Amino acid sequence: MASHPFAVPNFRAYWVARLAATLGQMAMVIVIGWQVYDLARKTMSVKEASFQLGLIGVAQFLPLLVLSLFAGWVADRIDRRWIARASVSLEAFCALSLAWLTYSHTIGLTSLFGIAALLGVARAFASPALGALAPNLVPKAILPTAIALSSLAWQAGTVIGPAMGGYLYAAADWLAYAVASGLFLLSLLMLMLISPVPRPARKFVGSPWAQMIDGLHYVRGNRLVLGAISLDLFAVLLGGATAMLPVYARDILLVGSAGLGHLRAAPALGAVVTAIFFSWRPLRTEVGKKMLTAVGIFGVATVVFGLSAPLLLPALGPGAVGSDFAPAVLLSLVALFVLGAADMVSVYVRQSLIQLYTPDEMRGRVGAVSTLFVSGSNELGEAESGFLAALIGPVAAVVGGGVGAVLVTVIWAKLFPELRRARTFDPPANLEIPPKEMTT
Repeated sequence: MASHPFAVPNFRAYWVARLAATLGQMAMVIVIGWQVYDLARKTMSVKEASFQLGLIGVAQFLPLLVLSLFAGWVADRIDRRWIARASVSLEAFCALSLAWLTYSHTIGLTSLFGIAALLGVARAFASPALGALAPNLVPKAILPTAIALSSLAWQAGTVIGPAMGGYLYAAADWLAYAVASGLFLLSLLMLMLISPVPRPARKFVGSPWAQMIDGLHYVRGNRLVLGAISLDLFAVLLGGATAMLPVYARDILLVGSAGLGHLRAAPALGAVVTAIFFSWRPLRTEVGKKMLTAVGIFGVATVVFGLSAPLLLPALGPGAVGSDFAPAVLLSLVALFVLGAADMVSVYVRQSLIQLYTPDEMRGRVGAVSTLFVSGSNELGEAESGFLAALIGPVAAVVGGGVGAVLVTVIWAKLFPELRRARTFDPPANLEIPPKEMTT
């Protein structure tokens, strides 16, 4: 039996595929956000352009809302490798389309919103398929390490991707999309190298629709999984500071598109350091309490980021902003680093609990529910931050969201004592779908 995930050839190919796809995704996300805000600011005020950032979050979330349950059902019935391959192919098509539209100077808000929605379709199918595939590639004993390494691939992509996207966009506005398309093709090649994965026999009962909502039934019946998923949903929904990064880069910290790459990379760098640590020393004790503490720190760091410029500008004047080494910018980067590290602890615990506490025949559908919740926190968090910033301003929106994330942590610690009592990742000895939750 392999003692480390990288000793498994299928997992190595999977890891490279996820890293390459994440690099492409993050490079595109940062440029799409910048282009939407920059195009909007040519004819709109800061608040009106912030509203457009909210709308881009909605455009990416709606496909996930509509398709996630179906995508999870598909991931439990069809070879997960081919679902991931098709999804990455669609992302490559989106990247190539944006590269051409930008190169030909025909890019506009309509095309950006349309392709963002198409990317949401790709993610709706990719997330449950890839998430459910990983546990099939390694022995159960090393699954927590595999989860940490998988998260490391994702976080490494989020560290390098935004900065890469910002720098490539600064060199040539179409170049980031062109490089992203190449990365998606590399990811597709790696996915093609994953050999067939044996899976246990599965029994599906009931109508297709009933089977789709079995994932919701299972999550509802497992309060530990429900608490972990919903905590992330509401904490990140309220504390979505990253949605305001284009606003902070352009109009508050005054660091432009290159500075935006630094700001976007800072939380991912914190997450990558944490993921590397967990891949070396996996979390083993008091996992629930550590998750709750991490989400609280996430909220506090969001508040510090939101107040960085307003706190330092009165004392230091214009010198507090405007360059990478300005005090307000440095404080923002530190706060975002801590924010990302705390979020990685939450991600690590949540993903481990979901994968280890879910039978394989349910992983696609439960993963789809998790994707819906997590994407709801990300995309709807971006929408909430954008819309709230349009009403009360970006600083108040970020600070209020951070305070809300702290309050959610306190409330969830009371509502879900199962989270406080979760000491290890060890699932029940005979993990089965509760009979009352199965479709009949």
